Amino acid sequence: MNDYEILLMLDPETPEGRHDEIIARTRELVEKGGSTWLSHDPWGRRRLAYEIDHKADGVYHLLQFDAGAETLDEVTRVLKITDGVMRHMATRRPKGGGRVAPPPQPAFEPEPAREPEPEPDREAALEAPPLAEAESADSEAAPEEYAEPTASEPAPETEPEGGA
Repeated sequence: MNDYEILLMLDPETPEGRHDEIIARTRELVEKGGSTWLSHDPWGRRRLAYEIDHKADGVYHLLQFDAGAETLDEVTRVLKITDGVMRHMATRRPKGGGRVAPPPQPAFEPEPAREPEPEPDREAALEAPPLAEAESADSEAAPEEYAEPTASEPAPETEPEGGA
């Protein structure tokens, strides 16, 4: 026998009594197969990342039990055809492992309201003198090796590459 857990997502629109029936039916199948029921942790209603069948929420339950492969197959088969079960996932638990509490729900804090940035003063922008082209050219001077030779400096002679 192996340790298994099933994370069960139930339809939030079905009555709470139907949820209890689904859990009881699953427990009955596990025990009827000669397996041991370990625990049932109701995690409650949670928001889904993506809608499933136009539903934004799901009711989660974590079921833990020891069972053989045949029992697990039967439980999975029954959950697939049960109305009210949106999704389920059976996984094998490591020995001695298992959760005792649901993972914490993320706390969504709304972003603080931002103050609108003040519009630039158009009159002040019109009055400011534009940068002179000479000032901007001096600040970005090219290195000497790339500078063009002046009339007072002769251009360096280079030998032709083909060699004579």
